[in-house]
Amino acid sequence: MRRISAEEISAAVAKLCVEANRQLPGSLEKRVRESAAGETSPLGKAILGDLAENLDAAREMGVPICQDTGMAVVFAEVGQEVYIEGAFEEAVHEGVRRGYVGGLLRCSVVADPLRRGNTGDNTPAVLHTRLVPGDKLTLTVAPKGFGSENMSRLRMLTPAASPEDIVGFVAETVKTAGANPCPPVVLGVGIGGDFEMCAYLAKKALCRDVDVRHSDPYYAELERRMLEEVNETGVGPQGFGGEVTALCVNIETYPTHIAGLPVAVNVGCHVTRHQSMTL
Repeated sequence: MRRISAEEISAAVAKLCVEANRQLPGSLEKRVRESAAGETSPLGKAILGDLAENLDAAREMGVPICQDTGMAVVFAEVGQEVYIEGAFEEAVHEGVRRGYVGGLLRCSVVADPLRRGNTGDNTPAVLHTRLVPGDKLTLTVAPKGFGSENMSRLRMLTPAASPEDIVGFVAETVKTAGANPCPPVVLGVGIGGDFEMCAYLAKKALCRDVDVRHSDPYYAELERRMLEEVNETGVGPQGFGGEVTALCVNIETYPTHIAGLPVAVNVGCHVTRHQSMTL
């Protein structure tokens, strides 16, 4: 049995909150920088250049890459041979508190969905915890801005729906969103499970490296088709038209009921942020 203290967890989460907000995963930053080469619209090409300059400025000045530093979403894979000394969930929230307040990140969380009232420290986080084999604890912090989150959709399709129907739903979601999610976007698509599971899968899909395709060739091909159709919508960089509307589409799947086919699309902006650490 390996012991990990609540303090270690808080320190790790705080560090990840700051790092995730200041720099993109390398593969996604590379796609942003390279996307201008494939953009035929002069305005779109110029906008993509501006986005790349913004990434440079954030790195040089040590500031967030986007003013919306998001609601902190934390994925925790807890090894079954790990003993956590202290309260795990409170340790995660404390880490978010330290990261956002100490890191001078914008605090955007309200205490009640209807009566509002800012919590002042961006807590609580949205926490997803999974038990896994081993004696490690892996934490992934994925700050989620709501310009893109608000454009996400979920549809309970029937088993009669075809792959073409799903591709069409994804493309329709992006076309309807237009400029709101600050394209070019990254899309997480969850297929299967039930109502809440497909939404979880879509959010988890956004944390997969954009250079890693689905392990099943069938779904890898579906990712390719979705990306192609989304880019044919013509929404373009920041909604001003062009060929680069999306940078990547990641699909995650789960078994489902014989009577259903849930599909969720979680829209991420061009700064789809996430950082991980293993303790």
